[in-house]
Amino acid sequence: MSLKDLIEMMAKELVDQPDKVSVSQIDGERTVVYELRVDKSELGKVIGKDGKTARAMRTIITAASMKAGKRAVLEILE
Repeated sequence: MSLKDLIEMMAKELVDQPDKVSVSQIDGERTVVYELRVDKSELGKVIGKDGKTARAMRTIITAASMKAGKRAVLEILE
């Protein structure tokens, strides 16, 4: 399972409209940026109270990306 698939799976479990979740990947030399897009009304569910859910997702992604030897950044967009 790729990191992109992992992010998509986690986000789809959090929202009520999983069909509106999309993840795009932007590869850099040492960094990979993942852009997570959800419906505007679902943004709060993905970010969580005080950003705890987003922080937890970023921690998982950072740990998983260490295996690949690249830095991963998650951006949550509407």
